This record gives sequence, C-alpha cells and structure tokens, in this order.
Amino acid sequence: MSGDRALLRTALARGEQEGGSVEFKERLTRELHLASGRRESLAAQLRHRVLSGDGEAMYVVGVTDGGGIAGISQEAFSETMDVLSLLAEEAGAHIEDVETWGTEDGGLVGVATIVDGGTLEVADDHLIVGTAGHVDHGKSTLVGSLVTGTPDDGEGGLRSYLDVQPHEIERGLSADLSYGVYGFDEEGPLRVDNPDRKSDRAAIVEEADRVVSFVDTVGHEPWLSTTIRGLVGQKLDYGLLTVAADDGPTTTTREHLGVLLATELPTIVAITKADLVSAARVDEVEREVERLLRNADRSPLPVSRHGVEAAIDEIGDSVVPIVRTSAVSREGLPALDTLFERLPKTARADGDFELYVDRSYKVAGVGAVASGTVKSGTVDVGDQLQLGPFHDGSYREVEVRSIEMHYHRVDHAEAGRIVGIALKGVREADVERGMALLAEDADPEPVRAFEAEVMVLNHPTRIHTGYEPVVHLETISEAARFDPHGGQLLPGDRGTTTVRFKFKPYHVQEGQRFVFREGRSKGVGTVTDLLD
Repeated sequence: MSGDRALLRTALARGEQEGGSVEFKERLTRELHLASGRRESLAAQLRHRVLSGDGEAMYVVGVTDGGGIAGISQEAFSETMDVLSLLAEEAGAHIEDVETWGTEDGGLVGVATIVDGGTLEVADDHLIVGTAGHVDHGKSTLVGSLVTGTPDDGEGGLRSYLDVQPHEIERGLSADLSYGVYGFDEEGPLRVDNPDRKSDRAAIVEEADRVVSFVDTVGHEPWLSTTIRGLVGQKLDYGLLTVAADDGPTTTTREHLGVLLATELPTIVAITKADLVSAARVDEVEREVERLLRNADRSPLPVSRHGVEAAIDEIGDSVVPIVRTSAVSREGLPALDTLFERLPKTARADGDFELYVDRSYKVAGVGAVASGTVKSGTVDVGDQLQLGPFHDGSYREVEVRSIEMHYHRVDHAEAGRIVGIALKGVREADVERGMALLAEDADPEPVRAFEAEVMVLNHPTRIHTGYEPVVHLETISEAARFDPHGGQLLPGDRGTTTVRFKFKPYHVQEGQRFVFREGRSKGVGTVTDLLD
C-alpha cells in the first residue's frame, strides 16, 4: 500500500466536475456495471474523463459520490479494477497505475490513473540475455551502461539501477536477480534515462522494434544458487559472462561458464574494466579466457581480431565471441550493441502455454501476481489456467486478471516474454517459486521422481546411493536424493541415476536439463524418464 496520501488528497480536492478528469466510484461489479447498455454508458463516461484531462483521468475507488471515504474489501476492490480495466479498453484507454490506502475499518480506497491509448502491443523480436561472472567483475555496471548509453563514473554508480534491495546498494553486491531493458528501432539503440523509472522502461517496450532484456544474476559465491536459477530458470537466448581485466578468470568464473555451457546456451564473454589496466594486461586476460574456453571444447573468437560480423555468423554451441569492454570509456559497448541488435532469437517454443513461477508477490487491489518467463505458447487476459502442483500434488484453476511486462500492461504474452501475471482464484501465500502455470486443457501429472543422464563436473570423492544435492530445474530449487545405477559416479563420469525430490512434487518433463550442486560439488543432467 502507498504511504503518501498526496495523490488521494489531490483527487478528492478536485472533486467530480462536469468537465473534469476525476470520477468517484464506491465499487464496480461485473453483474451490474457490465450489463448491456450500462457498459457502453460507463465506457463513454470514462472516455469523456480521459479527454477532459488531456489524455489522463483519475478514478477514485472506495469513496461515495460526494467524496467521503467509504472503503471496500480487497475482493471488491479487485473486482472493481477488473471492471474498470474492461471499460478502459472499450474506451481506447488503459490503467497505467493504481495506488491504494487502508481505512480505519480495514477497507481499501485507491486511485487508478487511466491514460489514453490501448494496452501495449509488444514487438515480436524480444531477446533475453542472462549475465554471469565473479563478484565485482562489472556485470551490473556493464548492463547499466548498455541500457542508459552513459559512461560509468568509475565507482560503479550505474550498478545501483539494477540492485534491488537496500543492503545490495549499500554493499555494492547483488543478492537476487534483477532486470534491465533497452531496445532498437530502425535508427539504432533506444535507451532509458533512468532504469528505476518505470515509465522509461515501459516506453522502450512500447517503441522498440527489438527489445533486449537482461537477467542480471549474482556474482558472490554464497548466492551461487540464485545465479543458477537465473541461468537455468529463465528462457534465455544468450549468456553474457564478464571477466574483469584487473582480476582475470576466477573459480567463480569457471563455475558460471560451466553452467552456461552445460545448459548449451550460446555465450559471449565480455572482458570488463579495460580502462583500469594496460593493453598488455588485457591481452594476457584474453589469452587466459581463450585457454579456458578451449579446455571446455569451445572455440574462442576475439572480436578485436575477427570483427563483429564474424561473431554474429559464428556464435553457437562451439564458438564463443570475446569482447573487450569498459563501462567508463564505453570501449566495446558499440560492438555489444551490434550483437544484441542483430543476433537471432534462439529460445523459440510452440505448443501450449507454460510458465515456471520465479517470483510471487501481492499487489494491493490486484491480488496475487506470479512472475517468470513464458516457456511456450501464449496467454491472454481472461484466460483460465492451471497452477501447481501444490504440496499434495493437486493443480488449481486460476484466471488471468492482467499481464504486465517491464511495468507496462499488455493484453497478450508469448514464449520468451518476462511477465508478471495477476491471478484470480489463489492467495499469494500459496504461490511458490518452482510451480508452473499451464494451459486450461493441460493434463499435468505431478512428478516426485525421474530417471536422468548426468555428468559430474566436480566432486571431492565419488557419488554414492543416497547422495542429496540441490537440483535446479527451470525455477525449481529442491533437495533431491540420487540413486546412481551401478551404485556410484566418479568425477568426470557420465551415468544414469534415479532422482527423487525430498519434499514435494513438481512439474517435470522428459528432455529438460538441470544443474545439481552440493557445496562446491556440481554436475548437470537431462531428464530421460518420469517415474510414478
């Protein structure tokens, strides 16, 4: 809920006027206000308010016709927003923002800002890039300079745009996934003045022919599981691994590169902080990166020697471009712009709608919101979906109230979109990371155990029956028991094992790839068969 009531006071002070942009409503219901005749009249009224406000109107909800604070229940407020959204759509407008406040008796009062223009039709060309790299190797700063087009101050000032928690900003360490966005039109890059300002990010999504979203992951070892979640759980097109020129590849660099390559994600390596060291040192680090890639059976392609065109043509399962960069001097950033503008989208998926929940939160007046990347299919406002599995293995029917993409409301989303979906029919407390949103006619079976082909990347000894790592599959992060066929697996081994989740079932499918880890022990696998 909003703390500052200035917007509410302003709207109440203006009051309802014949030619004004403010409208008071205690509540709206589907049964009464969407009935034939009434709906057209209310849509015309809304259109009049928007035009009177030069393209913007304010609807104050939970108040009497005279502006007295009445307050309505959470359920009534949610239904009112649903109805208001439909009326706005019919009037050629959309709800841009909603602020709410609590009343003394536990009710809600709110102000919905409605602006001219229908809901956004987003560009089909949407690239999603996952960043990785050691702590303080400049991931967030590099992304900040790309999306704003401005040089860093040399102190990592741009990083604060992507750090989402106060303690992250204070310490200069990212501890959760964060997101950045910029785009391209026929004239070149479209950037944001302030990535913190949601209207800036929404404008990029609205205006760009190609949208590039960055899933900025975590470089500090204690949060390696969060990085794995960002790289495995999002529907990424490319990976961007940063290696600082003043530090060179580290153990974390090798771990992150292992995850990127094990998940078969086309990857670019950015050597960052080139402004801090000599040209000879940059050459040395580039050679270290080349050796690291060759040891992983990949062919390095330094862009400084072979050019951007070669990188665009050759990037893939076996070729990894290397770009020298500096967020301070912006060296190498035009090359990254060219890559992100012209690289083909790789994460395409047809079929029924499917999304794995990465985050869930509650929005006052809206209810439960599940966010994540659409894995396949499409979804529209008003669709009926299935959510689950819950702890007992059941799936629950839910309805899509609204869809938001980078702070802009949309009516439709398809595979590859990072979206927040407001759900009707479930409490936010019941929505958990790792759950799946599926099409209404899907026939899902909860999975507690499966067979898998695995490769052990590193382990101090051998893996025996009963080994219990954490399995990262899509957005699932769950402890599981391994029972290798043959009784054991050695470091570097490939083999077959039964994997059984310890605490609850999940939505798992044959062919899905996963990462497992326990301490510094790590491996990758592919689901081969589902077990009862």
